[in-house]
Amino acid sequence: MSCTNPTCFFCTMKEPNILIRRAGIKKCFKEMLTISEQERVLILSSLWNIAMTQPEDPEFPSLGIFKCMVTLLDKSISDRAWLLDGQNVYIPYYAVHIVGSYTMNRFEFAEKAVDSGIIPPLLDLMRGKMSWLEQRVAVRALGHLASYDGTFEALAVYEEEVVKLTMGLASSCGEVVYNEFVAGNDANERVKYHKNLITRGVGGLETENRKAEEWASQIQCWSLHLLNCFAIRGRSIDVICNKEFLKELSSMWGGLVNHTSPAGVGLIRILCYTPVGRTRISESKEVIESICNLSRSSDDWQYMAIDCLLLLLHDLNTRYKVLEIASVYLFDLIELRELGERSKIGQKITRALLTDFKNGKSRIKNPEVERILKEIWVFKVDKNKKERLMSDETLEEKRVLVSLIKQQANHSFWLGDIDTAVVKYTEGVKLCPLKLKKERIVLHSNRAQCYLLLNNPDAAISDATRALSISNPVNSHAKSLWRRSQAYYMKGLSKESLMDCLMFINFVTADKKKHAKIPYYAVHMIKKLMDSTWFFASAKSKLSNNGSSSSDPGRSKEELTSDERLMSGKTYISNLL
Repeated sequence: MSCTNPTCFFCTMKEPNILIRRAGIKKCFKEMLTISEQERVLILSSLWNIAMTQPEDPEFPSLGIFKCMVTLLDKSISDRAWLLDGQNVYIPYYAVHIVGSYTMNRFEFAEKAVDSGIIPPLLDLMRGKMSWLEQRVAVRALGHLASYDGTFEALAVYEEEVVKLTMGLASSCGEVVYNEFVAGNDANERVKYHKNLITRGVGGLETENRKAEEWASQIQCWSLHLLNCFAIRGRSIDVICNKEFLKELSSMWGGLVNHTSPAGVGLIRILCYTPVGRTRISESKEVIESICNLSRSSDDWQYMAIDCLLLLLHDLNTRYKVLEIASVYLFDLIELRELGERSKIGQKITRALLTDFKNGKSRIKNPEVERILKEIWVFKVDKNKKERLMSDETLEEKRVLVSLIKQQANHSFWLGDIDTAVVKYTEGVKLCPLKLKKERIVLHSNRAQCYLLLNNPDAAISDATRALSISNPVNSHAKSLWRRSQAYYMKGLSKESLMDCLMFINFVTADKKKHAKIPYYAVHMIKKLMDSTWFFASAKSKLSNNGSSSSDPGRSKEELTSDERLMSGKTYISNLL
C-alpha cells in the first residue's frame, strides 16, 4: 500500500532526489519527539541497523543524528511518564547504541557527538538511571570517545567519577545481570523489553541466558577498555590501583565468549608500565600469583603475564618482592622461544632472574629462591658451555643411555612403583643433553604423570610446563597439556585447566584425515570446568549463599507466586527510575 504520511522517514529514505532526501532526513531528526511512539521506535530500530552495518557512512552524522539522540536520551532520563509510555522504553538503548556504532572508527564522528552534548546523558546511564542493559551500551560509547585524544579531554572533565563508575561496573556486572535477569528462571519474571532486545524475540530461556552471559561479559570487557584509555595516558593510576579492585582485576578474563579481549591482564600490564602501578601490584600476593599462573598456561594472553613479571623484575623497588614468588614459576619458562610475535622469551626471563645474581649482589635471603637461581645458572650457563664442546659420538652415547634410563623408568611405572619411576626419570632429565629436545619432552611429561599419581600437582605443573616450553611449536605437546590440565584442576585453578583441556582437544582432533574423536575423559573434564568457569559462577554462588532474595526472609525467589513474578517484571523499570 502507498504511504500517505508526507513526513514518513522510510519514504524519505527512498527519495531519489538527494537534496530532498537529505532535507527530509534532517527534518525527521529535528521532529523525532513529535511523532508517535510506535513509529519512533521503528525509526530508531532502523537507524540502529544502519549504524551497525554502515558505521563509517557520513550521511546521518552530517544531518544531525547525534543531536537527535541526545534529545531522545534527555527526554528518556528526565521524563519517567514519557519513557514508560508504550515502546519508548526501547529508545535509550537504541539511541546509545547508534552513537557507539558511529563513533567506533571515525574521530570526526566522535567529535560531532561530543559537541552535540552526548557525554552528560551517557554518564547518567552509567550512574544507573535505567538498567544494566543501557549501562552496557553507554560504557561502549564512552570507551570509543575516550579512545581519541581529541575527545578524551571532554570526558576527562568527569575523570574521577567516570573511573570509579567504570571500576564498579567492571566488578559488579556479572552479579547484577545474574541477579536481575538470569536468576529469574520463569519467563514472566524477566523484564519484557530486556528479553526482546537480547534475543530479538527469538529463542527461549536457554538462548536468553547464553546471550545474557555474552552481554555481561561485554560490559566487563568494555569497562576495562575505558579504564585502559585513562591508564595508558597515565591518568587515575592511583584510583585504579585500589587494592581490592586489583584482586578482582586479576581474575577477570571475560570467559570464552570474549576471546579477543585481553581482559584484566591487559589493564594490569598497562599499570605495570607506571611506578605507582608496579608498587601496588607487587604488594598483592594474590595478584602476583594470578599473573604467575597465567604465565604458565596456554591462554592467548600468556605473553602479557610474562611481560608484567619482567616489568616488575626490572624495577629495583619491586624486584625482590616479586622474585620470591615468581622465580618458581619463571624457572619453568626459561627455554621458551616464541610466543606470537615475541622471540627469545626464555633468554629475557633468564636475564631478568639472574640480573644481580651473577655479580654476587643479590639481596635474596630466601634459600629456596637462591637454590632456583643457582640451578638456572648451572642449567643455562654451565651446561650450555659444556655441551658446546660435546662431540657427536658423546652426544649419541648419551642418547642411548637416556633411552635406557627412560625404559627403566617406564617399567617401574607400569609395575606401580611410582617413586622409583620418578627417581629414574629425574636421572634421565639430569643426564639428557639440551639438544635432545624430543627426549627431554617425554621425560618431563612422563614425570609429570608420576607426580599426578603421587598427588603432587605443583610438581606436575612444573614438569608439564617445561615440556610444553620446549615443544615445537610452544604449548603443542598434547599429553603434557592434558596432564597439566589435570594438575590445575587438582589445585582448583579452573580457568587454567580449561584452557589446557581445550588446547589438548584441539591437537588431538587436528588431523582431519584420521577423523579423531574427542576423548570421553576430556569431554567429562570440559563439562566440569564449564560450570566452575561460567561467567556467572561467582554470582550464582553468592546468591545461593545469601538464601532468600524476596522481601520476606522466610521465602525464596522460587516460592513467589506467578502473579508476584509477573508484577515484579512490570514494575522493574519504574522502580529503577
